[in-house]
Amino acid sequence: MSHPTAAMQQPRPPDCNAALVLADGTVFWGRGLGAPGQAVGEVCFNTSITGYQEILTDPSYAGQIITFTFPHIGNVGANPEDIETTTPAARGLVIRTPISEPANYRATQSLDAWLRSHGIVGLSGVDTRRLTRYIRNNGAPNGVIAYRPDGDVDIAAMREEALAWPGLEGMDLAREVTCRQSYEWTETVWRRETGYGQQEKPRFHVVAVDYGAKRNILRMLAEHGCRITVVPATASTEDILRHEPDGIFLSNGPGDPAATGEYAVPVLRDLIGSGKPVFGICLGHQLLALALGGQTRKMERGHRGANHPVRNDATGKVEITSQNHGFTVELNSLPAGVEPTHISLFDRTNEGLHVAGLPVFSVQHHPEASPGPQDSHYLFERFINAMAAAKR
Repeated sequence: MSHPTAAMQQPRPPDCNAALVLADGTVFWGRGLGAPGQAVGEVCFNTSITGYQEILTDPSYAGQIITFTFPHIGNVGANPEDIETTTPAARGLVIRTPISEPANYRATQSLDAWLRSHGIVGLSGVDTRRLTRYIRNNGAPNGVIAYRPDGDVDIAAMREEALAWPGLEGMDLAREVTCRQSYEWTETVWRRETGYGQQEKPRFHVVAVDYGAKRNILRMLAEHGCRITVVPATASTEDILRHEPDGIFLSNGPGDPAATGEYAVPVLRDLIGSGKPVFGICLGHQLLALALGGQTRKMERGHRGANHPVRNDATGKVEITSQNHGFTVELNSLPAGVEPTHISLFDRTNEGLHVAGLPVFSVQHHPEASPGPQDSHYLFERFINAMAAAKR
């Protein structure tokens, strides 16, 4: 076992029964919330000021411990409607201030109770500005979060676990969060007066490949006139095309796209060759790029928040977008005939592509938002128009 660092030797502040320990020995003490326990993962930060429940249930956060930079997390409680998947994939959360009693008419329980019900370990009282600066300057580290009601937190053992964890690079997490069998989806977006609706007169049939799909993406497709058949990430070309779809959607998801691409890329090449319209989001965008001959790489800190400016190169318009990804498509790796369409104004990384002459396109950001702005909703219309044109 390695020797404790100075960071590991810092005294425990009063009333602390939980901690986050990074692989280099840096310790963040705090007070536990949610479910007692321990979890290892990549520590990232999210800058959104709303939608913490949607963020915590986004399957793309598999393998990650989320630090919220906004201090007032939990103030609107939790409810069974604002979820992106039934079983949250995030491994833990870190916040600044303790969770207060909910103050929202839609709340059915406190965030603390909701976290306990899903077995998610939490930590409050942390200097999240310090932690965010650490991630900004050093990249997203591996870490272990632990909450022990009796205060028995073993810092040295936690650091050893963080050091031993292999990290997200090379990790295929889509298999962990994908559906186990195909199913139909018809639910449309939420409205305050009526809640979620149903698409009863669909114009198009879409097969959505579930690499870790957010429900609100499926709702947006249904809202735009689609009946959706969701298939597992490992579905074969035959599994997908036997449904005779008008279009194919490639969902968001967690992990390293190169690892998931081992089984996804051959299928995607077949689907591109079918001539059917293809629309990808986030991991779906990265996998599509790989299938077209591009490359991806791990980012130092990733993009996670609801205020990321992206420029549409076709129009020059700047869209404020919702994002959650730790890998990116290498812009210079895209072959001839595959054209970049969007670019991040934060770091100039690729945010979209399309194939010249084919109804195939994708974006890195999340046009469905949830949470976030609605500047990019037009992308769903673009997909609808591509399917309409293909049926003529």
